[in-house]
Amino acid sequence: MSGFSVLIVEDEPLARGRIRRALGTMADVHIVGEATNLDEAEMLIDRLRPDIITLDIQLPGGTGFDLLERLGAGAPATIFVTAFDHQAQRAFDAHAIDYVTKPLEPARLQVAVARACARLRASSSEERVGELQEMVRSLRHALRQTESGGPDFWVRSRGDYRRLSLQDVTHIVAERDYVRIFSDGESHLHQESLTSLERRLPPKAFIRVHRSAIIRRSAIVRLKTAQFSALVAELVGGSEIRIGRTYAVKMRAELASDKTLDLR
Repeated sequence: MSGFSVLIVEDEPLARGRIRRALGTMADVHIVGEATNLDEAEMLIDRLRPDIITLDIQLPGGTGFDLLERLGAGAPATIFVTAFDHQAQRAFDAHAIDYVTKPLEPARLQVAVARACARLRASSSEERVGELQEMVRSLRHALRQTESGGPDFWVRSRGDYRRLSLQDVTHIVAERDYVRIFSDGESHLHQESLTSLERRLPPKAFIRVHRSAIIRRSAIVRLKTAQFSALVAELVGGSEIRIGRTYAVKMRAELASDKTLDLR
């Protein structure tokens, strides 16, 4: 088959579907497979030898960086799929290896794949490996900053990027294919799944309390028992978030160990 082969490495079904639809309209590329974790990706790359991979950074069993370290110089041309903020994007613009951000935009992904195809035609494997190593170093640095809980984080709302201070975000709730972020007395509708957004939040600062809700630990004023023994978190500002039964045990244990909270 002519053209360039692409392997999708992504654990989220919604994101995989968006990638498939975007690449399905490109005449010079064809998808040869999909992987949802590191081991599966390594196996398929070894067997299928794709020219290009679209690589999520956060994967079951590790990160996309770990996969590239396993592959070494044999890594295909790589397009990172990131959940890093808008400010980090600008820092990556100087590098040759491309990236796209979640939620995926078909046109942006198509541009990235077209660039990868052009580089495959024009550059040597040694040059691509060097570019890839530089991008990995930059992304690892950004990932460490994100995990340590930097002061700002960017969301896309109505076509624009808006800077939010993580210190001001009290809670986030799912609304179908969107999330609503409550920050500093306002709310912002953002097109991203709750699970995807959760990966960008520092786990020491935020906790998932329901399949459709995440709250900031320090925003909790008290936990109280509601009807039918349901557990409810009261937040700064008066909002109340019901805690799912499957999350209640973990919630009590984690908050009991938090010395900034008094649960007596």
